Amino acid sequence: FFGWHELTRKIIPVMRAQGHGRIIQCSSVLGFVTMPWRGAYNSTKFALEGLTDTLRIELRDTPIHVTLIEPGPITSNIRANSIPHFERWIDWKSSARKVQYESALLDRLYTARGPDRFELPPQAVVDRLIHALEADRPRPRYYVTTPTRISGILKRILPTRALDWVLSR
Repeated sequence: FFGWHELTRKIIPVMRAQGHGRIIQCSSVLGFVTMPWRGAYNSTKFALEGLTDTLRIELRDTPIHVTLIEPGPITSNIRANSIPHFERWIDWKSSARKVQYESALLDRLYTARGPDRFELPPQAVVDRLIHALEADRPRPRYYVTTPTRISGILKRILPTRALDWVLSR
C-alpha cells in the first residue's frame, strides 16, 4: 500500500504539468468485502480503495482520471507465492485456530486444484485496464469477475451481519 501511495504522490505533479493523466489502481473484490483468513490482504486492499476514492474526489476538478479495477478470482500464482510468507509469519501450530488450519486452510493453500469455479484469465483484467486507459470518461470502478459483481450487489443490499454470514460460507 505505501508503495502505491508513494508512486502516486510522485506522478501527480508530472500529470499536472502535462495537463492530463490517469491513475488506475488494481484492487480486489477483497477491497470492499472481506473473507476470513485473509486479514493482511483485505486490509491493504481496503486501504487502497480508500486512498483511490479520496484521490478521485480530490482530483475531480482536474484532467486526471482516477479508477479502480476490482478483480475477483484471476488465474495467478498467488497461493504458491503466499506459501513462504505463510510459513514464515503464521504460527498455526500454536494458534487457537489450529483445528481450522488443519481441517481446511492448509489443504486450500497447499493442494493444487486447477481453476476456481469463477476464475478468469489475466486477460480479463487487461481488457478492463485498456478500457480505463482509452475511455474518454473512465468509470470510477471496473468489476472484473462474477463474484465481484455479486459481492458489490450484496454489499449494497444486505445488512452487515447478513453479508458477514454470506461471506463466511
